[in-house]
Amino acid sequence: MSKEEMYSKIKEFKTLKSVDESLNLMFKSLKGIRLSTCMVPAPLSLNNFSAMDVFAKFDVPSFNRSAVDGYAVLSSDLVSSSVTNPTRLEVVQEVFANSNPNKLRPNSHGEASVVYTGAPIPPGADAVVMVEDTKIEGSKVMVYRPVSPQQNVSKKGEDFRTGAIVLKKRTLIKPWHIAALLSTGNQNVCVYNKLKIGVLSTGSELSDQPSDSDNPIVDTTRPLILSLAKENFCEAVDLGIVSDDLDKIASSIKDALRMVDMVITTGGTSVGSSDLVKEAVLSLGNSSIVFHGVRMRPGRPTGLALVKGKPVFMLSGYPVAAFTGFEVFVKKALDHLRGPASFPYQTVPALLSRRLAKPVGVKAFVRVKVSKGDKGVFIAEPLRLTGSGLLSTLTNGDGLVVIDEDLEGYDEGDKVDVSLLKPI
Repeated sequence: MSKEEMYSKIKEFKTLKSVDESLNLMFKSLKGIRLSTCMVPAPLSLNNFSAMDVFAKFDVPSFNRSAVDGYAVLSSDLVSSSVTNPTRLEVVQEVFANSNPNKLRPNSHGEASVVYTGAPIPPGADAVVMVEDTKIEGSKVMVYRPVSPQQNVSKKGEDFRTGAIVLKKRTLIKPWHIAALLSTGNQNVCVYNKLKIGVLSTGSELSDQPSDSDNPIVDTTRPLILSLAKENFCEAVDLGIVSDDLDKIASSIKDALRMVDMVITTGGTSVGSSDLVKEAVLSLGNSSIVFHGVRMRPGRPTGLALVKGKPVFMLSGYPVAAFTGFEVFVKKALDHLRGPASFPYQTVPALLSRRLAKPVGVKAFVRVKVSKGDKGVFIAEPLRLTGSGLLSTLTNGDGLVVIDEDLEGYDEGDKVDVSLLKPI
């Protein structure tokens, strides 16, 4: 690389974009992307994202049914019932969960029908008294307490009305959604095909084997990003390691885009002579840089390009910086394309155990360890503001403290919001 080219790279990195600017550019660039869909049987749809709203095909329940084991009665018969003054009713029929509601004998005053949980309520009855509040005497039942109208009755359509939304578009399908789909007559559901994400590491110094003397640095960032992709319900494709060679990097990305929906590169995205990813991307046809270089720490060299309409995220080779780039950008891109994979991080207030300082104009994501102090107050201990390659700050950290661009930092004892990465 010539001096002029190096100076050009460095100059470019002096005009970094803010996190918010970069996110806005990212969302605009993703607008034209449409994910493919397919129909799958509802029982097999777990951890897929629904591609359209799904509606109930009939009322659930489709008839008034008992919520308990007991006796279907007319509530007006039991107004004065008590332990000392029980009401005696004639038992006229036994109704099961599979009984046809259209063939039941109507209940009249002074009568009761044995019903089991889920059984239809006979015509005329308007409540169910629990079996615990009764006693059988021959063909009659003694009832020891009153019931209100509709007590212990699940009314028709109480769960879902015909036409009600059962599953909203862009929802991550969980076990309870599957049960609701099947209960409302939806045997199949339209889902987005799982996003295929290819992850490629660049660096002549990298190896998958710790004993490789020619390539002495073990690549930990690629497995980290592959695992994050899987954790976010994507199909992760391992593209391996490519050396610091412009043509090889470009060829690897080009080949990958034929079989995946998105490529994530790690390393080679800063301003050094061996940082060739951006140049490799631009050498491909129909490519553009959405942003490159962000005012954030860690993860300053993070970037995004579009190649033939497909996103190529360029992340740092350092694992902590790559993790931050994934959380701040890639995860939000996935959520934007097909729906959120998780709830927002739980945020808890905490007191800082020591001062945190950073340059104004940079948004910092600081790993902290959270513990409980006196009177149950949370204490946040910063692990490192710098140190993008220190994996221990991820394994030991419980959460992130975000320091906005316009702040110099926080003092010891300041109250901060901690976004939890794991239970504490």
